Amino acid sequence: MLRRNIRLRREYLYRKSLEGKERLLYEKKRKIKEALEEGKPIPTELRNEEAALRQEIDLEDNYTSIPKTHIDDEYANATVRDPKILLTTSRDPSAPLIQFVKELKFVFPNAERMNRGSQVISEIIESCRSHEFTDVILVHEHRGIPDGLIISHLPFGPMAYFGLLNVVTRHDIKDKKAIGTMPEAYPHLILDNFKTKLGERTANILKHLFPVPKPDTKRIVTFANRSDYILFRHHIYEKPGGPKSVELKEIGPRFELRLYQVKLGTMEQSEAQIEWVIRPYMNTTKKRSFIGNEPEPDDKRKRNKA
Repeated sequence: MLRRNIRLRREYLYRKSLEGKERLLYEKKRKIKEALEEGKPIPTELRNEEAALRQEIDLEDNYTSIPKTHIDDEYANATVRDPKILLTTSRDPSAPLIQFVKELKFVFPNAERMNRGSQVISEIIESCRSHEFTDVILVHEHRGIPDGLIISHLPFGPMAYFGLLNVVTRHDIKDKKAIGTMPEAYPHLILDNFKTKLGERTANILKHLFPVPKPDTKRIVTFANRSDYILFRHHIYEKPGGPKSVELKEIGPRFELRLYQVKLGTMEQSEAQIEWVIRPYMNTTKKRSFIGNEPEPDDKRKRNKA
């Protein structure tokens, strides 16, 4: 198993190293296609390669003409099998953190919770690979308050670091009858305002934690981006008065996520390449949003309408 993982990792890194060459070849083919479609002469720097490139263009279709990236390799099996998630915590977790992780186990279908104990991260990741887990989620805390979430996709990555804010568990809600029981059906997903390239990357990491639901599922999980803070909400809907009347009931838990870093590797790889990281100066850029589109202020909308 160890040799197989090493071989797969080498193949993945080799395919990743070819991305630059494939992208350059794709740009050359695109320039020749545009010149032929618009009736313009072939660019001077491509005339020596025109015959070979046109032969490759004739053999391509809509699927093979677009170069693949390492992102395609990361989630290549996502449509083949359902995700299998391991949930764990930092060492010596407090009672509130244990309660929060227990509720997360029901939020993510096919999730298993494990007591961390004295195990190190490398042992956990290797064990998860051998048992065909697709993701590992590690939850951190500070003085009994959950404050961090790490999602590591297996076997090669990516890994996303999130900050946890304003956590409200089902256990904290006093009126248990109002929230009802938590169903275990696969939920429908709502991903709102993940418009940028980083937003699409973040949505890709989050949505592959959930399997494909059945059409009649009444459970809904929402990730709504507001000013780079991702609001998590968990609802079920009912139709008490027929198909035209819909009532939403929040069943918890609720929290907010703040993306801090995305790495091209797994949790035990400290040398993994950093794809994106928040910098100190980014906290002052109030007019710029990195994950989605920033909504216009009300006074600006009024001026535009006028």
